[in-house]
Amino acid sequence: MKHIFLLLVIALGLSASMIKTTLLSIDYDKNRATVKIKSVDIGVSGFLVHTLAKNHTTIVKNVQVISYDKTSEIATLEMNTFNALQNNALPTGRWKALAGDKVELAFGYSRSMLIAPSEEIYHRITKSVKTQWVHIDIFATVISYRGHPTPLKEDFSAMSIASSVGLLFIYIDKKLYTVDINTFVILSISDAPLVQDTLQLPFYSRVEHIEANWWGDGSSELEVYEPYYFGLLKKYNPNNKALIQNIEKFEKGQKND
Repeated sequence: MKHIFLLLVIALGLSASMIKTTLLSIDYDKNRATVKIKSVDIGVSGFLVHTLAKNHTTIVKNVQVISYDKTSEIATLEMNTFNALQNNALPTGRWKALAGDKVELAFGYSRSMLIAPSEEIYHRITKSVKTQWVHIDIFATVISYRGHPTPLKEDFSAMSIASSVGLLFIYIDKKLYTVDINTFVILSISDAPLVQDTLQLPFYSRVEHIEANWWGDGSSELEVYEPYYFGLLKKYNPNNKALIQNIEKFEKGQKND
């Protein structure tokens, strides 16, 4: 009988609940805003909430933390179009946020999804990490509907909208990467020395077949696991030294084999 021990430490410095703070300043020309907060990781996403009247608010922008000054405790946010509640049958407002409005960060961080290469690894990690897991079968259904047997970043964003998932865990080569599912920025990397005896592509799920579009990005069957997910992470984390080192170590090991 094989004994697999999972030594896993998640050091996010994040709360499972949302981080709520007040908007200090906003510059629509540069799509930038600032807030004061005791601690936050770069890459954390959230919303900018404008107050319309007493007890009435509306989300006007998606935001993500792009820099943080520990001395002043000032975080700079990049603003993007809010698209989570699109409905062409309803009118849209032209409201703009003002200093003093609310910013809510880490939305959905209490709900997580895991990309793993095998059933064994999937179950061991989901049993070890304390969070509200949204089953991977739902994501498999989402990408099948979108015709992407090779999942794209936009598919993960669609999953976030559909199921209010905030955190994405990706297991690659004995490491567990914790990612903001909307920005795809790595929040932490943890050791997870599990034995991998099998491989299921594009990831472990109980969905037997994922539909594919005739053409376009994501329409091809995924043929490799580690190189693809490493590449996806590197695209959105090009300056993450730990990730680059892990990729180089993996590629060196592949050559030696």
